Amino acid sequence: MNVEEIRAYCLSKKGAEESFPFDEETLVIKVRNKMFALVGLENASRINLKCDPAKAIDLRERYEEIMPGWHMNKKHWNTVVYNLSLSESFVKELIDHSYELVVKSLPKKQQLLLYGE
Repeated sequence: MNVEEIRAYCLSKKGAEESFPFDEETLVIKVRNKMFALVGLENASRINLKCDPAKAIDLRERYEEIMPGWHMNKKHWNTVVYNLSLSESFVKELIDHSYELVVKSLPKKQQLLLYGE
């Protein structure tokens, strides 16, 4: 996958929006104003994704391309090097997991608004 494919897949999620709140280099993708993906455009080979803490540990032990989230809460975020040996379907699963964690953390009213759109 390349950065444009990553961006397009993230934005295909219901309610996903993109912005550059930190600088012109870091693309942030949110759902209901909560981040689920961050992609550096200059070094377009990595994506930060939210992850269940137990799953994050397991993934880091199994894949050298997955490490604690760079500049993020390392318990809840992973940095994934997506342009090496990870399959496209696996990277999409990781994006899905991040998105679903964020949606589940939204207040019920926000979830209903999201699914009702």
